[in-house]
Amino acid sequence: MLDQSVLQLSGVGERMRETLEEMGIYTIEDFLFYFPFRYDYHEVKPLTELVHNEKATIEGEVIGEPSLTFYGKKKSRLMLNLQVEHFAVKAVMFNRAFAKKQLQAGDTVTVTGKWDQHRLQITVSQFKKGKAKNQTPIQPVYSLKGNLKLPTLRKWMGKAIDEYGSYLPEILPSSYLDTYKLPHRVEALYAMHFPESRTRLKHAKRRFVYEEFLLFQLKMQILRKMKREATTGNSQNYDEEAVNHFTDQLPFELTSAQSKALQEILKDMQSHYRMNRLLQGDVGSGKTAVAAIALYATITSGKQGSLMVPTEILAEQHHQSLSELFEGKANVVLLTGSVKGKKRKEILTQIEENEADIIIGTHALIQDEVRFHDLALSIIDEQHRFGVNQRRALRDKGLNPDVLFMTATPIPRTLAITAFGDMDVSIIDQMPAGRKEVETYWIKEQMLDRVLTFIKKEVDNGHQAYVISPLIEESDTLDIQNAVDIYNQLTQYYDGDLKVGLMHGRLSAEEKEEIMKQFADNEVQVLVSTTVVEVGVNVPNATVMLIYDAERFGLSQLHQLRGRVGRGSEQSYCILLADPKGDVGKERMRIMSETSNGFELSEQDLQLRGPGDFFGRKQSGVPEFKVADMVHDYRALETARQDAKEIIDHNLLSTNEEYNELLKRLEKDPILQGQILD
Repeated sequence: MLDQSVLQLSGVGERMRETLEEMGIYTIEDFLFYFPFRYDYHEVKPLTELVHNEKATIEGEVIGEPSLTFYGKKKSRLMLNLQVEHFAVKAVMFNRAFAKKQLQAGDTVTVTGKWDQHRLQITVSQFKKGKAKNQTPIQPVYSLKGNLKLPTLRKWMGKAIDEYGSYLPEILPSSYLDTYKLPHRVEALYAMHFPESRTRLKHAKRRFVYEEFLLFQLKMQILRKMKREATTGNSQNYDEEAVNHFTDQLPFELTSAQSKALQEILKDMQSHYRMNRLLQGDVGSGKTAVAAIALYATITSGKQGSLMVPTEILAEQHHQSLSELFEGKANVVLLTGSVKGKKRKEILTQIEENEADIIIGTHALIQDEVRFHDLALSIIDEQHRFGVNQRRALRDKGLNPDVLFMTATPIPRTLAITAFGDMDVSIIDQMPAGRKEVETYWIKEQMLDRVLTFIKKEVDNGHQAYVISPLIEESDTLDIQNAVDIYNQLTQYYDGDLKVGLMHGRLSAEEKEEIMKQFADNEVQVLVSTTVVEVGVNVPNATVMLIYDAERFGLSQLHQLRGRVGRGSEQSYCILLADPKGDVGKERMRIMSETSNGFELSEQDLQLRGPGDFFGRKQSGVPEFKVADMVHDYRALETARQDAKEIIDHNLLSTNEEYNELLKRLEKDPILQGQILD
């Protein structure tokens, strides 16, 4: 019944069907679940609770005579002074000249409109004489198209619920409804469209938030189980004693967070299933050390490991540090686009004939000519820099290695388990002992001279500095000093006392590599760059990061940039040059100056920006929900994930009748269709 066309609804003809289809409504079920995007309830609140520039309703007494002025043709402005609580509030009405006769001093009036906190003024959109009713009806607001009007949609909705509501199955087991005190599905659906009270609406929303999250998390857990079970037989029998000895020989002790992440990875490597794990750790938290131990474990099992990174210079750095670490224990080779001719052939032969134990490189590693002998562990650094297709290329080579993705973008745990729901997530949320925190300062334009003098002082002490600019060239629309300008200014300012370099996105890969190499070798002391430097080279000698127009960046990006300094033993500094006009920009600068923990920052960034911006453009993996909001409802998301895990781990979908409706709902999902869920 529910999958019938909307034409079955009385009053819907062929033309209206087309309009509804434009709104994404094809079936009766689609129509029933077409929820309002907001609800208007004009409730009188104390002035202290009103939000600047938002709609508000206030009640007050008219003081003195209202003043009416006419301007232009048939245009008027009526000004009232209202006594609200202990305040005098101005109420402005446009083109309501008739109201002057209706309102006299001493009258009580209820007005609704846009509230201006700074002027204590309300621009009135509707008014009525007398006090506000305590219970103003809640008005659902729908997104409409074509000729469809709100009263028509509401009338059809009422009929549809009456006629078809009884066919709507309850998909949540009764134990969940009882535990979480959730209303039944039909009852909740009615409350979403015809809310009798705010409490009922709140519980209805709570129910659908949980339902959406549970279905999504179940789908993720099923996909994860299918992925794991599709690749059996790649367990690595590594030498535990050798791995422990290797770990003990490291020049530093692992933090407890590193040890925990390492144990999770090693356990996955020993299992029969293919590892699919995300290792998250703040810049400098020691992910590479954990990766190195995992690679060593692979070598002791007689197999090969690879490390894929986004840039050649980063690959070279890893090759150098891992060659030193594994000296005498493993053959570490480097394969990038720059390795050519005889040398390249030699390395390709070593890889194919199992003479190369660890292969480090850029995406050159996934080209057709590279044939691994027995690749058992593939580590991919800064995984969001590699497309899904590049990751799939490894599998297309007939390889099913354990895969470890690493990222220094501290995605909040809530989002990580959702966006990467088919992955296991390990988190390193501790910094190694003795690492100095980068001191962060927010300055205005007039202090720039002092900062440039300070950079000169740091360079005189043998250090280096990054200077970051948001754009390459002058933009007509944005007043931003660009990288080229800054480069010219600094070259002139330092007048040959130190060498200034320039890097931006328009340079070729070779040019970028060259300038980064000069900076790494301290041939360039101050590097002016756009954000291409965000993920990249490790220059322990760099102690200053100056960011122009810092208000143009999100918190996570600023934190990533700040992570380029503070990599050595010296005290480092991050200076934010910004003059934000809005509250959000000012809040960002304040948070950056006070917080150095990337995970705390990312949670705050999420509150300021929402999840869409977090993953850039709409990315597969960040789902769109009708009612649920991943930021606002993160507790429900976590609960749903735990419940979904339990359902799949205990095989409840196929063994317990209470879960039949959930199973039917999941089987309708195109991605899961035809898959056996038991």
